[in-house]
Amino acid sequence: MTQAFDVVVIGGGPGGYIGAIRAAQLGLSVACVDAWTNAKNKPSLGGTCLNVGCIPSKALLESSENYERAGHHFAEHGVMVGQLSLDLPQMLARKDRIVDQLTGGVAYLFKKHKVTSFHGHGRFDGSAEDGFRVVVSSPKGEETVLQGRHVIIATGSVPRPIPAAPVDNEFILDNVGALSMTAVPKRLGVIGAGVIGLEMGSVWKRLGSEVTLLEALDAFLPAADEQVSREALRMLTKDQGLDIRLGAKVTQVARKGKALKVTYSDAHGEQVLDVDRLIVAVGRVPNTEGLQLESVGVPCDARGFIEVDGHCRTAVPGIWAVGDAVRGPMLAHKAEEEGVAVAEQIAGQQSHVDFNTIPWVIYTAPEMAWVGQTEQQLRAQGVDYRTGVFPFAANGRAKSLGETRGFVKILADRQTDRMLGVHILGPFASELITEAVVALEFHASSEDIARIVHAHPALSEVFHEAALAVDGRSLNM
Repeated sequence: MTQAFDVVVIGGGPGGYIGAIRAAQLGLSVACVDAWTNAKNKPSLGGTCLNVGCIPSKALLESSENYERAGHHFAEHGVMVGQLSLDLPQMLARKDRIVDQLTGGVAYLFKKHKVTSFHGHGRFDGSAEDGFRVVVSSPKGEETVLQGRHVIIATGSVPRPIPAAPVDNEFILDNVGALSMTAVPKRLGVIGAGVIGLEMGSVWKRLGSEVTLLEALDAFLPAADEQVSREALRMLTKDQGLDIRLGAKVTQVARKGKALKVTYSDAHGEQVLDVDRLIVAVGRVPNTEGLQLESVGVPCDARGFIEVDGHCRTAVPGIWAVGDAVRGPMLAHKAEEEGVAVAEQIAGQQSHVDFNTIPWVIYTAPEMAWVGQTEQQLRAQGVDYRTGVFPFAANGRAKSLGETRGFVKILADRQTDRMLGVHILGPFASELITEAVVALEFHASSEDIARIVHAHPALSEVFHEAALAVDGRSLNM
């Protein structure tokens, strides 16, 4: 028997579950198909982000930072902790509790908004009289046929594999294994010094590993503003002790008993790195295999991304795609906003996502965050701009926190003063960047921010002072 809905969403991650809830809020009948099963062999909504990505990684980052603070920084505050020890099982259990609470929260929201949830793998089975057929195959092999007037593909992404280092999640780990190691490895290797590699490397470094990151690119974080990436590299290597090797291309990984021999080439020739565990973090690829897109005529590009226009419409009217499965940054908040935009368009509203004001965040210590254009992009475009920079070292709130590294940098058009980009390296950059997002979204000038009263003492004052610095009139430097 076929069950009919206004909207069928394939994928229960940030793009899928948010899109499903918004569509239900708008009065549409909605089904969401998701295949994720957690370590307890139970259905678990939320996709990679909630289960093995954004949320558990931030839980471990916070726990590891607390461990490091207790061992190296609490004494400065007059807090003596005595003999410090690590209870890794408790740390992992806390991470798992947070994941369970949030994934359970998605299930609650589905019930609240009357979204019908189907656990299993969804695939297209051609067009129907009024929409499209989606077959759901449960883990037990049972099949359910759904019919949707509209279908939103929100299947996310999976770790990019590399032939030289096949993942077994015992010795060679992807993001799932990197979040679940039951012992701190003495020597940890990471292939890739991007967001995932830096965050996971930071966690295990703080817990006691010797961490070496092998990055194939010759430049460190080329997507970030060059001033931020340059200073961040210095902090992560000199302050935190990460060994980051650029231009290092891994050619072979061989098992040696309970260790691994990693062979890579760099500017000096062939090199060898011996590690106990190896994390592969070389990016992610769209998770579009097995959808049977050909049965409904939805094309993908050469890299596997579903082809969509600026409003997330595929070439087939009524089929939409969002998040990591389509072009644009692979960010959970980008997927969420696309899910909302699609749901509203299906309901007849006007909605879109502005890629120019999507923030990026890397949760290292200190954090990095940015929105808009970088200085190197503006130079390449020939844009005449001014720069305002202010350090956290001159901020009272940062001093009281003991987190004075980094700065806020604002780029503004020289003629109009319109803000073009904001780049933050420092404490709580992930929170501070939102003011910059709002400013860019409403086409603010640096003068607008300079004239807004900011609370004192607060980290946001650094943003205020950077805006003043665009015009050369910082008050506390």
